[in-house]
Amino acid sequence: MGENFSLALAKAATGDKLSRQQIIDLLGALPGEEENQLFKLADQVRKQHFGDEVHLRGIIEFSNYCRNDCYYCGLRRSNKQIQRYRIPLAEIIKTAQYAAELGYGTIVLQSGEDPHYSGSELAEIIRQVRQAGNFAITACVGERSREDFARMKEAGADRYLLKHETADPNLFTQLRPATTLVERIKKIGWLKELGYQVGSGNIVGLPGQTVATLAEDILLLRDLDVEMAGLGPFVPHHQTPLRDSKPGDLSLTLKTLAVARLVLPQTHLPATTAIGTLHPAGRQMALGCGANVIMPNLSPESYREKYQIYPDKAGSKENPAESHRKITALLTEVGRSISTGRGDSPKEKFKNER
Repeated sequence: MGENFSLALAKAATGDKLSRQQIIDLLGALPGEEENQLFKLADQVRKQHFGDEVHLRGIIEFSNYCRNDCYYCGLRRSNKQIQRYRIPLAEIIKTAQYAAELGYGTIVLQSGEDPHYSGSELAEIIRQVRQAGNFAITACVGERSREDFARMKEAGADRYLLKHETADPNLFTQLRPATTLVERIKKIGWLKELGYQVGSGNIVGLPGQTVATLAEDILLLRDLDVEMAGLGPFVPHHQTPLRDSKPGDLSLTLKTLAVARLVLPQTHLPATTAIGTLHPAGRQMALGCGANVIMPNLSPESYREKYQIYPDKAGSKENPAESHRKITALLTEVGRSISTGRGDSPKEKFKNER
């Protein structure tokens, strides 16, 4: 193994804080022994902090309308080929009740940034879903006002997922017209102040991204002190300006996940649907290098294929029961078990919520 890589890995093994250059050295792990040792250490750190239980967080994608025009996302407002939908509240509640029957510890209410919903309407959805079962609720509806964030928290949202996408401010605005990284981080700060368990994260393999940028992504997640970090590969969508771009690299995605686990030992890290889309065994690989969460799609069948952030999403052609069976089998295959708890953050400040 290379000297710089070995020194960085040895420091990571002690739990000491890694520098930017050490993170870059680890992200540059070469195929073979270096990658194997990186993944092995990340898996050990995951086991130390979270054991072998995997938290299932069921996603209900209740609207695919979006006011944004992000170059990488199939939900972008300029996409006129997509069939738009909003799931009626009664169907959302029915889906949440089904999730409760399956024993899910968390429901994720996700949508595009849909201005159709007021803060009060989003709060009411959360309030009614909370009554459907004994689970935590994660909201993922994009940037809203501080007042809307507060309403959702008061209605029973425990967590909020707002990915920063890329820590490069120029690339952020280039790929997300009329938005800024500064504003995004400000909104994440509001969520922290309001007492949410906060999730963020980035896309690996965006055009124009570098390994140095990925190091900045991980450093930003550390600075934000997030409770969850979604790190998934870029998957090009044929109805976006990035249709001809190369997808994110599987190896680099796994290395980013592994390094994130070393830098963020108490942060929940999902084996993302995107990595399962990139490679049939992607989720299994992610679980082997730091991941401890899977987020199955529980949306009713008639809507599942219409929520196309990227095409051919893993599990999009399955019904919720089939998805659950496959994930249960996957976890058995890799020697992991399904958690029966809510999967709250292990950080001291959230212990009174359990």
